[in-house]
Amino acid sequence: MESLFRCPLCQRALDRQENRYLCPQGHSFDRAAAGYVHLLPANKMHSKDPGDDKGMATARNRFLSGDYYRPLCDALAELAVKYAPETVSVFDAGCGEGYYSAAIYRALVQTDRQVRMAGADLSKHALRRAAKREKEVEFAVASVYDLPVGDQCADLLFNCFSPLALEEFRRILKPGGIYFYVVPGERHLWELKNVLYDRPYPNTEKRTPYEGFSYLEVQPVDGTIHLPDQQTIFDLFQMTPYFWKTPKEGVQRLTALDSLDTTISFRIHVFQKE
Repeated sequence: MESLFRCPLCQRALDRQENRYLCPQGHSFDRAAAGYVHLLPANKMHSKDPGDDKGMATARNRFLSGDYYRPLCDALAELAVKYAPETVSVFDAGCGEGYYSAAIYRALVQTDRQVRMAGADLSKHALRRAAKREKEVEFAVASVYDLPVGDQCADLLFNCFSPLALEEFRRILKPGGIYFYVVPGERHLWELKNVLYDRPYPNTEKRTPYEGFSYLEVQPVDGTIHLPDQQTIFDLFQMTPYFWKTPKEGVQRLTALDSLDTTISFRIHVFQKE
């Protein structure tokens, strides 16, 4: 079966077989037991184990599987259905453990569309979970700055809290294709930030025009979630950039909490490729 992925060595189309991916030049890439494929060439790996490590991937998967971010997931699925053509190719750049990928895929399939979907992430630990979460979606270890997919292959492109690789996104989207860019709203996790920092500041919200794209809409997703125990609070903490830059005193305050109610606030920026 022809894959959405292409060979990272010669750029030729890949054939998706039971246990491997194969290109016409004979380059072969084994599928891991979990179902994903490694398409990040060794000379482009900046570490032996790039992306989220096993502990971070486990925490993210545990938190998202609790459906605390279900409002965002549902909104993305609804937007996919709104904008998708009847035969649609979808790509999730920085897909992580596939929580959003799986929901988007299933929402599109339920509308009787013909769907091909793939996702890429640096973390093999996250992709093990993604490939098990939805076996009909292709997943690969790859960088969003050098995606192993062909030019103008995607009708819909999703980017949830992942790097903004605009050159690659323009390359892989078809003319008229739709790009969904998820960023935090002004008060996202405000109560959590108040625990971590003495003087937290709100996120900046703005519309940024990007070359080659035109704005269609910005959809807000807001709410409050209840984190019932220390494990869930710390799982969320590990998912955020604050995990790397919180002072020791803030972490101590966080670990003293038994529960926490905090705001969730997302903005889904919807663009169309010109």
